Amino acid sequence: MPTATAPQSSTSPARTRTPRVGIIGTGFSGVAIAAELQQLGVRSFTLLEKADEVGGVWRDNTYPGAACDVPSHLYSFSWAPNADWSLRFAPQAEIHTYLQRVARQRGLLPHCRFGVEVLRAVWSDATATWDVHLDSGEVLEFDVLVAGTGQLNRPAVPNLPGLEDFAGRHFHSARWEHDAPLDGAQVVVVGTGASAIQFVPHLAERADRVTVIQRSAPWVVAKGDRSYTDLERTAFAKVPGFATAHRAYLYVRSEGRWPAFSGNKVAGRVATELAKRHLRRGVPDDPQLQERLLPDYPIGCKRILQSNEWYPALSRPNVDVVDGGVARVEADAVVLTDGTRLPCDTIVWGTGFKTTEFLAPIEVVGRDGAELDDAWRDGAEAHLGITVAGFPNLFLMYGPNTNLGHNSIIFMLECQARYIGQVVRTMVDRGLASVEVDEGVHRRFNDSLQRRLRESIWSGNCDSWYVDENGRIVNNWVGTTLEYRWRTRRFDPAAHTLVARSQLPTRTDVDPSAVARGHADTDQQVPA
Repeated sequence: MPTATAPQSSTSPARTRTPRVGIIGTGFSGVAIAAELQQLGVRSFTLLEKADEVGGVWRDNTYPGAACDVPSHLYSFSWAPNADWSLRFAPQAEIHTYLQRVARQRGLLPHCRFGVEVLRAVWSDATATWDVHLDSGEVLEFDVLVAGTGQLNRPAVPNLPGLEDFAGRHFHSARWEHDAPLDGAQVVVVGTGASAIQFVPHLAERADRVTVIQRSAPWVVAKGDRSYTDLERTAFAKVPGFATAHRAYLYVRSEGRWPAFSGNKVAGRVATELAKRHLRRGVPDDPQLQERLLPDYPIGCKRILQSNEWYPALSRPNVDVVDGGVARVEADAVVLTDGTRLPCDTIVWGTGFKTTEFLAPIEVVGRDGAELDDAWRDGAEAHLGITVAGFPNLFLMYGPNTNLGHNSIIFMLECQARYIGQVVRTMVDRGLASVEVDEGVHRRFNDSLQRRLRESIWSGNCDSWYVDENGRIVNNWVGTTLEYRWRTRRFDPAAHTLVARSQLPTRTDVDPSAVARGHADTDQQVPA
């Protein structure tokens, strides 16, 4: 049974040792937890970012047409509304600007260290701290470590024979080369995922020929996008409650799509018919192309995509769609597994991300020298998607089984930030050195989650990024977002092993310089 070794005292001292918190990443996850800690009066945190500015995936993905497929007013923090979204579905540049503005207005930038990459994090049982090793050779010490690296930060580029001999340009959509000579080019696009459906229409307008290689056709539905009028934006900014009501409407509408993912057959049939109708309208005069673009798996099994330009782009005379996998690359062509040779001078990889390798390539070593890679050898898992047994004071944002197919991930991130904030606040109030979820609690949660996932649409016979190489669904949350909010509403100390700071040996080797940029005042005054 977990033990609580430091009961809360009603006569706690006025000055309390505040945990030094290291946060990896400055995307929505990092900004969310940093803002939450700040709101709680905990300012002893440092955000570690390998890039040179805030932004996460919305900083990295600058390909033509990049935009969100969640409504703008829902894909933003509830505590930082933005009245000036130009479109119902915000483009990449606006989202990136929004995130930078939030970080600046919340005073988070002084807490950021840019241009540093975390290579390794090692837990010390003796000191109840994390030693975080940077690529510069520097080692930082934190009491709490929060990973905000997300699931979409490592591009997946296939290691194909002959790729090093390709004479032209090739790049992943998340590392778009804007100086690539695309006008009049012969382009091969590998992949038909969420990024490809956005950039292929733009390529089709510039390139002489675009050949799209699809392993399996995606389900695509209409995207109800439009510009917000000046009147609407004025109302969002000045009419009390209008923006909040609009956000609530968008949330309820999105949440209503959950039955289609839960295995409900009626909801699945309705969604399937809507997608088929969109396909027929987008490719009205080519029955053969319609047939090739019709998926052979249940809708929702893979990510449902939204686009009004995808099907018309594939119908253009300078665009071809071919089925199959890539066998190798030659100096001037991509060769499919059936031997078909596709001449090209540019290859764009729309092959997605390494989504099931959470925290990779960071090496994480927990209690008693346990390695996270070993703990996750049968598939990544975490209690509530946030904590892992055997790894005290380690918290995950957008961790295993917290992705969504029907609603905004920002809602989930706010739930996780509140939960982690409660843990840190409990550490302050009770004088705790470490918090670790009980192994039994961790096991029961994940066993139950996997049993429920077997009844969901994602357990169908399709190859998606939601499933790891062992066939385990490691990305998606099993229920509604309301259920997740309920489960994360309150941190339960009884489900964890708590170690009081008073139980640790007295330290005489604390090096103030180990605290990144002096943001960890160990005797910080924390509001009650």
